[in-house]
Amino acid sequence: MKPDNINHPEHYTAHPSGVECITITEGFSFNIGNVFKYLWRADEKGAPIADLQKAEWYLRREIDRRIDAANSAMKEERR
Repeated sequence: MKPDNINHPEHYTAHPSGVECITITEGFSFNIGNVFKYLWRADEKGAPIADLQKAEWYLRREIDRRIDAANSAMKEERR
């Protein structure tokens, strides 16, 4: 049987648990889900440093988003 590289690439279930990454990440926000995705599969696609950097990029974006939201909330409270 030929692998399905669109809907179910082999690296999707390469984690030792056998769990597919999307099963875990669906419950998170987009940014946090992507952090998990890139960490989860970093060693499966041949570019682990790039995937770790992508995870870092999404994490930084989420941190910045939450800082901005907290700052906006504090400004609203002062009004």
